[in-house]
Amino acid sequence: MTDDISSFSSETFKVIENRRAVKHFDENHHFTDKEIEKFLSLAVLSPTSFNIQNWRFLVVKDPEIRKKIRDAYWDQAQVTEFSLLLILCADLKAWEQEPQRYWKNASKEMQDFLVPAIEKFYKENEQLQRDEAIRSIGIVSQTLMLAAKSAGYDSCPMIGFDSQKVAELINLPQNYIIGMMLVIGKAKSPAGPRGGQLSLDEVVFTDRF
Repeated sequence: MTDDISSFSSETFKVIENRRAVKHFDENHHFTDKEIEKFLSLAVLSPTSFNIQNWRFLVVKDPEIRKKIRDAYWDQAQVTEFSLLLILCADLKAWEQEPQRYWKNASKEMQDFLVPAIEKFYKENEQLQRDEAIRSIGIVSQTLMLAAKSAGYDSCPMIGFDSQKVAELINLPQNYIIGMMLVIGKAKSPAGPRGGQLSLDEVVFTDRF
């Protein structure tokens, strides 16, 4: 047995290496409700700060809403070709909504420490609340994309849309923000070559910049 990570050839590594943003999906493929629930049950295992679980997932099934969202996405085809459309949102005020439930299975000692700390950390700091929302959405989107690839499907994260129009279409609640849309489905054609990865020398630093 070796401790050299470079010799590893795990399925997880392969999934990470093969995950790509696919642009064209088989419009005839559909997920069952049970399959969608499985994806989401994996998604909610993603970490969040203080375990506040501030992500909110909107599953868009209605064909008419999909068409309207496609209009807000400047008529890009993958918005209606995919099998699953998720609008990944976050509740900016999740931290103050019965925070004791986030630690209900912890020891009393941990509850007494963590639950009050949540309010101290986020209260009166709207920028931090928003930053936390974006972090959580970013983490959970990667969980979903890797889960999809592990199951033999592909995905595409999307931000190039009119967020105000989409918010109106989906009746976005007050204090929620849209982070991105994510489509998952069966690829009709593979992604093209990677556009160009920067070398580690350009993006990795040690101790100080």
